[in-house]
Amino acid sequence: MAASRLPLLLDADWDGHRLVLRFAADAGLPPDRRVALDLDGTYFTDLPIDARGIAALAFPFAPAGRRRVALLPRLTRDGPPLLRQPLTLVLATTDDGAQLLPPGADAMAPAVAVVVPVYNAADDVARCLASVLRHTTGRARLIVIDDASTDPAVAPLLARYAGLAGVSVLRNPDNRGFTATANRGIEAADDADVVLLNADTEVGPHWLTGLRRAIASRPDIASATAVSDNAGAFSVPELECENALPAAWSFEQSARALWQGAGLAYPMLPTGNGFCLYLRRAALDAVGLLDAQAFPQGYGEENDWCQRAAAAGWHHAVAGNVLVRHARSRSFGHARRIALGQAGMAVLRTRWPRYEDEVGATLFSYPRRVLDWRVRRLFAGATAANAPRPRVLGLAGAAMTDAGAEAWHIEPVAADGWRLLRSDAGGGRTAVAEGTGPAADLLWDWLQRHAIEQLAAGGAPSALAEAARAAGARLGIDWSDDGRIADNPRSFGDPPHA
Repeated sequence: MAASRLPLLLDADWDGHRLVLRFAADAGLPPDRRVALDLDGTYFTDLPIDARGIAALAFPFAPAGRRRVALLPRLTRDGPPLLRQPLTLVLATTDDGAQLLPPGADAMAPAVAVVVPVYNAADDVARCLASVLRHTTGRARLIVIDDASTDPAVAPLLARYAGLAGVSVLRNPDNRGFTATANRGIEAADDADVVLLNADTEVGPHWLTGLRRAIASRPDIASATAVSDNAGAFSVPELECENALPAAWSFEQSARALWQGAGLAYPMLPTGNGFCLYLRRAALDAVGLLDAQAFPQGYGEENDWCQRAAAAGWHHAVAGNVLVRHARSRSFGHARRIALGQAGMAVLRTRWPRYEDEVGATLFSYPRRVLDWRVRRLFAGATAANAPRPRVLGLAGAAMTDAGAEAWHIEPVAADGWRLLRSDAGGGRTAVAEGTGPAADLLWDWLQRHAIEQLAAGGAPSALAEAARAAGARLGIDWSDDGRIADNPRSFGDPPHA
């Protein structure tokens, strides 16, 4: 591959699948022998340079779902470029890595219990529970357990929720610690799947639906964890730090941006994270409860459970399109959190000697690199004008009557084809996808891949309408008869005002 290059980079080879960069072995390499790569103008990853001066990266799928990508190597992430102009790579595929639900799967079938252990921090708890009530849809229960809080504001706050349908408020007679409290919630959930949700989190649109779909994408996934602005290895776009959300967008808009643009690749890790952790009931039955004796205050209990599940053949997914805001350390404070984390890690190292190596080997997997890259691009381009709006798919001429929605349409093409279009701000339409075959098959793909939130009926032919209703019911997509966007029917009502 010919390119105008600086002396450090000798050559670049590309075969449609794998990039190989060759560097002068003794000419100005960084001390850590790594080089940074930008894709389409955005930082993608660091690559190690081996003793021969070679850095390589395979592209098993297209990061942006397009065949062409512009690549620019840099000396360091923010350092000088090693080429005078980017290389254009032509990928062998447009596959974007999406792990779509298999045809006929029903992500909304399992009952789910959302378990929120509470200890003090009443303001955070109020924000968390309000977001859960606002954004949770489908068959769900909410189990809130007060672990003998000393904050006097907690009890009256939780009393407002106690009478709501589908909501259980429990209280431990004495402080039992996070893990025992979480186990009490898991047991109270009976045979339902469980989401463990920290009380210092805030969830956004479609959060539970996204976790449901991640779990349903493969029968051997035991857990699915959301991503966050501040959740260690599950932070996006930068690992192990607190990430600022775009100033031009609200949290809910940022969450919707990931719902629409982070993709469905579902990176795999050897562990989940208990700040927002979906646990499949079949895996709980096979593996058992969290270990409250070894991890009484948490900080390692979910990692241990995930390792036990992995030893039994289960896997753990990252739901990269589900963004959950996380305050962190509110119940215990930063210093105690660090101490608890160190104590938990000591137990993990003893029980699972390969744990840290396994995390290191998967944390920078290609699917995870793509996820972080997509989020960087979304956040870097955020403006008030392009704040994400709910996507409503109108069927066969349905009138879209709500300016707060982003209007999408599906129309027939020739005898057995269909085209998916997005309405533009100027009144035109842009074709997004086209295919031939049964409408039900195309809809099943497009509804997931393009993050449609609502279906509008219009004068749709009965076959198309029936296919859309059936797919939407299994994917958690609401139906509208008038083209007006509305929240999906929520699992819970609103608590009375204090």
